[in-house]
Amino acid sequence: MTEQQSSNGLEPRPQRDMTRRRVVVAGGAAVAAAGLGAAAATTAAAGETSASASSATPSSSASSPSSPSGEVCYRLTSETTEGPYYIDADKIRKDITEGKEGIPMTLRLKVIDSDSCEPVAKAAVDIWHCDALGLYSGYESSSSGGGGTPPTGTPPTGTPTGTPTGGPPGGGGGHQDPTDDKRYLRGTQLTDRHGFVEFTTVFPGWYRGRCVHIHTKVHVGGKMTDSGYEGGHTCHTGQLFFAEEAVLDSAKVAPYNTSTTERTTLDEDGIYPGNGAQGGLLKLKYRKGKIEKGVVGSLTLGVDPDATHDGTDL
Repeated sequence: MTEQQSSNGLEPRPQRDMTRRRVVVAGGAAVAAAGLGAAAATTAAAGETSASASSATPSSSASSPSSPSGEVCYRLTSETTEGPYYIDADKIRKDITEGKEGIPMTLRLKVIDSDSCEPVAKAAVDIWHCDALGLYSGYESSSSGGGGTPPTGTPPTGTPTGTPTGGPPGGGGGHQDPTDDKRYLRGTQLTDRHGFVEFTTVFPGWYRGRCVHIHTKVHVGGKMTDSGYEGGHTCHTGQLFFAEEAVLDSAKVAPYNTSTTERTTLDEDGIYPGNGAQGGLLKLKYRKGKIEKGVVGSLTLGVDPDATHDGTDL
């Protein structure tokens, strides 16, 4: 089964109909400015490297819509397929590692209304991804990474040649029911008043047919219950991607260097829309030559709170 993608870019665009119903009402210019200040605080320390194929900063234009604070607004972040391994938001938590081995990673996302650039507060942001050896919780018997135990062989640290054959196991197709009750590397957080969420996780591994990625969904209009986040609708379904430089660095350290699974590069991937931050390419920070010490990934997601994009019809 093969995932398909559609892209909407992340660039200045004409304003949407301002008479549309607002599902989420965020603060004004002061709140937007405060959120942007927090986003800008992610700076590189001495010896750090930044791995990103393109900048997340939009180009300004005299005709581009902007927020009351003067920030240039974004087009919608690219929508992609949900994939078969989504489990509805039932783990409200920041730390999703559950003791999983891998390179420590902090994921910082900001959700803004792409029309006004105002932060979207109290939105539920889901993320889920495979472990360092390519396995998904809830689907260990059907997902296919490097196997349940580390295989032996030469680490795939080079760039593959040619296009992988066959469909990506676990990479696309319709939703599948979970096959086990494990839930590592899955979680949901509510955005704060500045539109931010932060997760503690590990750098994902890879599996046949797909580049390294993290799945994400943004839900609005619902509420918190004892069972998790319920109601409302999904306004964004996307994937977050990693620059090739960082993936090659990760493949040099354990447990990633024990995987013998064929790796698909970012350019070879059939889902990544190839448009940088607009398509979900993360801005990554880590100490050069010391990626095992930890990675910080960040991205702004431009969404339309009134739209419905559940990722099942792509």
